[in-house]
Amino acid sequence: MIELGHGTHVGLRRTRNEDTYHADASLGLFLVADGMGGHQHGEVASALVRDAMVERVGAGSGLVEAVNEAGERLLARTRPSFDLLPMGTTIAALRISGDDYEVAWVGDSRIYLWQRSLRRVSHDHSLVQALVEAGQLDPARAAQHPQRNLLTQALGVTATEQLRIGMARGTLEPGMTFLLCSDGLTECVDDASIAHTVARNDLAAQECADHLLLNALDGGGDDNITVVLVRCS
Repeated sequence: MIELGHGTHVGLRRTRNEDTYHADASLGLFLVADGMGGHQHGEVASALVRDAMVERVGAGSGLVEAVNEAGERLLARTRPSFDLLPMGTTIAALRISGDDYEVAWVGDSRIYLWQRSLRRVSHDHSLVQALVEAGQLDPARAAQHPQRNLLTQALGVTATEQLRIGMARGTLEPGMTFLLCSDGLTECVDDASIAHTVARNDLAAQECADHLLLNALDGGGDDNITVVLVRCS
């Protein structure tokens, strides 16, 4: 059994929502995409990748294959354009098939797994994360780094041959809860607060998702905020 909670909010400082998401238990596909590019390019990019993912997974593609194909489709859309504004998007995706799950990601939209404690499954494709992994930046200072939003990988921006899609697989167990979110949540709510909300079994999955959105708004709501919560029982 899968219980879903999901939602998105433009935030308190943006005029448009360039995030999008998909949550489909029948297909077993759940994703969050955070578009970028200025004007309406960000929302176009995230919607295009969302639709491509749904199409490819529905046709039987594996999750990583679907992400790669969605990225190629977005690149093909941007190549003929002489517009100076780029068009790209992050992706954080979960596929559940029977008793198995797989996740894939590009960029800094995140995937968390709650199972008695909260664990971040994904690793940000960002300059700050690269500096932390190289030992050049204290992890405690990463959240305040002025270039923390600078991505090293993004669909529509990174060439196919240079794209490094993060992925992980595992076996579903009762009590697992997955959280997919854009950085609009993680910029305003720390992991300890996220864990406190996701752990609340007295709340329905949708109530947990609503609380996360409200917590991000209370924390400043500087960006678009999107969450998809997938609770397995």
